[in-house]
Amino acid sequence: MKLSQDVSRIVLSGGPGGGKTTAADLFRREIGDRVVIVPEAATILFEGGFPRSRDPVALKTTQTGIFHVQRHLEDVQASLYPGRSLLCDRGTVDGAAYWPGHPSGYFKAVGTTLQKELLRYKVVIFFETAAVGGTSIEGGNRIRTESQEEAIELDSRLRALWSQHPHFILVPHNPSFFKKISFGLAALEGIFSQYNGGLHPQPTTATLPPPRKKPLTTRSNR
Repeated sequence: MKLSQDVSRIVLSGGPGGGKTTAADLFRREIGDRVVIVPEAATILFEGGFPRSRDPVALKTTQTGIFHVQRHLEDVQASLYPGRSLLCDRGTVDGAAYWPGHPSGYFKAVGTTLQKELLRYKVVIFFETAAVGGTSIEGGNRIRTESQEEAIELDSRLRALWSQHPHFILVPHNPSFFKKISFGLAALEGIFSQYNGGLHPQPTTATLPPPRKKPLTTRSNR
């Protein structure tokens, strides 16, 4: 059985300004009805008027809410489009990087573990933020509020979490966005050309990254 015939989840993650959302739409257009997009839960909530605050308690509530919406979105898409692979714009692990405190607090709050959430997904494709190359991440996205420095720190924290997945693919920053997206698309096409034998995650021991030295000033954006 090929991956596309299985109920599979492929997650696109990375720091703000990495191009993952643009890539997701291009992937869907290229691959067609083999996949269905699971939109970013945080964007849906914030565009719908969900309150945003830098208060630590409010931030924790926000991230737990995003976690549950993310899970339900994946379940809804899997039910509506049986037999297709889910291409997820972020996944349930992302909230740990936005959590105001050690990531372990996030997983405890939502009643799971990093290990369980990593193995929820078949493959992780990680788009490194353009901020690491000094490229501005301003792109007219009113939901994005991070500075360049915050984007780089979030990218690092997200990578520390997701890179523990047994099938982690890094799409590094490239001054040419076209080349970056082409690299990511080639990686995804390679995934769909493989069979079960090479794509079933094996048990791994996941460890949480150390707490950051100082808190970010902006936490509610994804």
